[in-house]
Amino acid sequence: MISSPSDLSYFIEVASTLNISRAAERAGISQPSLSLAMQRLEESIGTPLLTRNKSGVTLTQAGKQLLAHSKHLLQIWDKVKDQALASVNEIQGSYTIGCHPSIALYSLGNFLPNLMEQHKQLNIKLIHSLSRKIVEGVISSSIDIGIVVNPIHHPDLVIRKISEDEITFWSSNSARDIQKINTNDAILICDPELLQVQSVLKKMSKIGIKFNRVITSSSLEVISMLTSSGCGVGILPSRVATLIKSQKLEKLENFPSFHDEICLLFRVENKNVKTIQAISKAITTSMSSYPTK
Repeated sequence: MISSPSDLSYFIEVASTLNISRAAERAGISQPSLSLAMQRLEESIGTPLLTRNKSGVTLTQAGKQLLAHSKHLLQIWDKVKDQALASVNEIQGSYTIGCHPSIALYSLGNFLPNLMEQHKQLNIKLIHSLSRKIVEGVISSSIDIGIVVNPIHHPDLVIRKISEDEITFWSSNSARDIQKINTNDAILICDPELLQVQSVLKKMSKIGIKFNRVITSSSLEVISMLTSSGCGVGILPSRVATLIKSQKLEKLENFPSFHDEICLLFRVENKNVKTIQAISKAITTSMSSYPTK
């Protein structure tokens, strides 16, 4: 059992008066309540702190040692409490933002510079992984704020849709046959592990279009680069395909697509934390104004 700061304050009062009744009166609590507080403190320390006698109490050797440090312990507690309150009421402290690397490339630069410039006591750690992993991190409290794609509802989370995206087929203006989707020579470049990619490929199969060769990559940026270089037809989110203007990728019209919801999320108990509110507002504002085409 860990004693409360109040129990320590009561102990200081007892040590000052060496009388339980008088200490209780000065502390503004009943004598039985004070006696229970001393019992909790002794159980927490693991040894008697007071010796009771007819005239009052005296401190044991352990009690004397505790008294020597008790005021310092309370000062530390007050400092920790103030810092904890400041983390709720002021924009400061260390916070972790999690998102997929591709989302990071087109989102972080739009809000993080201003946020860091405006709030000198704010420290940010970035974690990049699959959206599913980011959601798990927010649930476990290892990540404070997540920017994720198509999250599943969870009772512990506040989930806010902040933008949309479209995953579909993209090509460059290359004349290579391996980029002509209606020929047997066309090469597909994609990440087959993504559910969105699996969905559009099923739709393609239903309309009779298949690829004899596929280049797979877990990096959307690599897929974008290879598509731009004329290596094949890429399946990409619009935000990634249009991120690097010099690549000049072109969306293939009238082909199957998958619509994503980009969401911001954090734990329910953090909704009133001022820093969480400030970061969330900065992300939401930047993402909602970002063009998808």
